[in-house]
Amino acid sequence: MNTAEQFFAQSYAEARGKFLDSAEAAGLDVESHPHPMVGRDGETLAMDVVRDGPADAPAVLLLSSACHGVEGFCGSGAQIALLGDANFRRSARDAGVAVLYLHGLNPYGFSWWRRTTHENVDLNRNFHDFSKPLPRNTAYDDVSHLIVPAHWPPSAEVEAGVAQYIATHGMKAWQAAVSGGQYEHPEGLFYGGRNPTWSQQALRHVLRDHGQRCQRLGWIDFHTGLGPSGHGERIFACRDDAQALARARAWWGPEVTSIYDGSSTSAPLVGLMWLAAYEECAQAEYTGIALEYGTVQIDEVLNSLRADQWLENHPEVDHTQADAIKRRIRDAFYTDTPVWKQQIVEQAADAARQAVAGLQR
Repeated sequence: MNTAEQFFAQSYAEARGKFLDSAEAAGLDVESHPHPMVGRDGETLAMDVVRDGPADAPAVLLLSSACHGVEGFCGSGAQIALLGDANFRRSARDAGVAVLYLHGLNPYGFSWWRRTTHENVDLNRNFHDFSKPLPRNTAYDDVSHLIVPAHWPPSAEVEAGVAQYIATHGMKAWQAAVSGGQYEHPEGLFYGGRNPTWSQQALRHVLRDHGQRCQRLGWIDFHTGLGPSGHGERIFACRDDAQALARARAWWGPEVTSIYDGSSTSAPLVGLMWLAAYEECAQAEYTGIALEYGTVQIDEVLNSLRADQWLENHPEVDHTQADAIKRRIRDAFYTDTPVWKQQIVEQAADAARQAVAGLQR
């Protein structure tokens, strides 16, 4: 009988409630970092942290959800399942690994069904030294008027421009231009911001508090939206370092992909969140992956994001169109079926156990 359904939710408020209840049932304390905004239903927003293991554990495994807001339905379900898995918790304790659950890295986006933070920033493009020059995505500059057009649905002329770009350069080039990260178009997609976001600063605070005493640090960050439905691609989430890649593949298998060699479904990206592990936990040997679960086809994912950003730029539109756009983006990042949820939980548990084994010395 399918049991995964119980771990998932229909709203951020429900997901947070289930996470807090799971922590209480496990006898674990919750450290909450309140967000300055309120949620879609007026609820409190927070980045909630639960540590399962001693403060002086030699190894820490970080499990995080909702870096990209609306993708949090998936990661939250995985975290709640693992919190309730007595065998997993026991194996981590026996291995000397403390497990740190970060629920709702971007609670605003989770609640409002947006991929971005309340600053309209992609958190996973926001990790820069903003005192230095920012990268320039000239490919995005060239097609910004096509990515988020003046009207939605897009005109025939706009759609022809998109089709021409893809026909000339290929789908991968279109994906890279759109999603690689950009810093010149604050009302566009995958905007990395000009300053640290609230979520960036809160995450750094958590890493300093919980990650500066360990010798080894592992990280699984849950994402959705790329690849075949229900398949969890394990994407290398470290610097371009051969030893770290070998370690990741030793832990999680030779199928671990990398943006550095083109083997991942993800485009090359800038301003990545896990760079903070090196900066805030410099003493630790760091090994991480993004566990990226497929939902729908990439063109539908990108088009749902285009529509949602257009809606953000045009809040005056009627409720019927707005509701349809919001439902579309949730469906692009959360496949609300029992089969998909079971796949999420099973693969998350497998990856978490492999990480614990890898962190044990």
